[in-house]
Amino acid sequence: MAVKPHQYAAAKGVHLASQFRTIHYGLGAIGLAVLKLAASKERVRPVAAIDIAPEIAGRDAGEVAGLGRPLDVTVSADAGAALATSADAVIHCTGSYLDAVQPQLLAAVRAGKNVISTCEELSYPWDRHPDLAADLDREAKAHGVTVLGTGVNPGFVMDTLVLALSGVCQEIAHVTAVRVVDVSTRRIQLQRKVGAGLSIDDFQRRVGERTLRHVGLDESARLIAAGLGWKLERAEETLEPVVAADGAAAGVHQTARAWMDGREVLLLDLVMSMGASDPRDEIIIEGRPPLNVVIRGGVQGDLATAAIAVNAIPVVVDAAPGLVTMADLPLIAAFDVATHGQT
Repeated sequence: MAVKPHQYAAAKGVHLASQFRTIHYGLGAIGLAVLKLAASKERVRPVAAIDIAPEIAGRDAGEVAGLGRPLDVTVSADAGAALATSADAVIHCTGSYLDAVQPQLLAAVRAGKNVISTCEELSYPWDRHPDLAADLDREAKAHGVTVLGTGVNPGFVMDTLVLALSGVCQEIAHVTAVRVVDVSTRRIQLQRKVGAGLSIDDFQRRVGERTLRHVGLDESARLIAAGLGWKLERAEETLEPVVAADGAAAGVHQTARAWMDGREVLLLDLVMSMGASDPRDEIIIEGRPPLNVVIRGGVQGDLATAAIAVNAIPVVVDAAPGLVTMADLPLIAAFDVATHGQT
């Protein structure tokens, strides 16, 4: 496995009190959540928005996001024109697969914009897409900008949080990260994404077509390994349906395992299903000292993905140019935080 070296440096000299101008590329469910949060921040100013959907293009972004006020930003289907707008960062939320969104990312980079993307495969692309990752890294450095893939998973609960917790360990023998999500409480798009309601035959057919799976579990495993300096011998994923009482699929059970020096050192265990019992995020580090950290109920994915994409803006804008991961950057913390219950 290729280990990506850490490359963070606060090299661009951006003052922490700056107001950040943002371009919002993709206004689906996550993109709109990002836009709404960005618009609520005193230090963030959305200045352009991009989406090709005919029911969105041409409308004010504030109206599309349901803000109850205009942003004086017209959603454009012309990515090139929107990317020419003076801005500090593009927040990109259009797809999960790097080969599909690479042209969009390169266009943003070549327009001289830092990029924060929720593309799952971008969270650690050097193993699955080494050539695409190298191209992005080279172009980002050439244009003096930074590119980051992040989100809640991959990007935080099953990788970055593991690395943060490992900081108090002297030795680590094995890492387990468990995430259990009851998708009955989440948006319908996510329920469909994990195959809820499909017959088992249809579920297995879509798995074979690679159109049904959580994208990013392998990337999380690789990110943990890179952050810990582990050179893995091999890694593998498994995927099977969670079967409901009526015999249909209720969702997906997916694992990623990795081995080093002839033994398993890493297990990521993900369940996303209707009515999943004991929803939680749990990290178990067998080491010195051992750790077992549980977030009861689990981190709400859509809210957290929007938050980390927006909260990453100051750090990414100030980072050294190139393609980076969450393991390359210093702590990302919330800023301009509203008191809970306020809007």
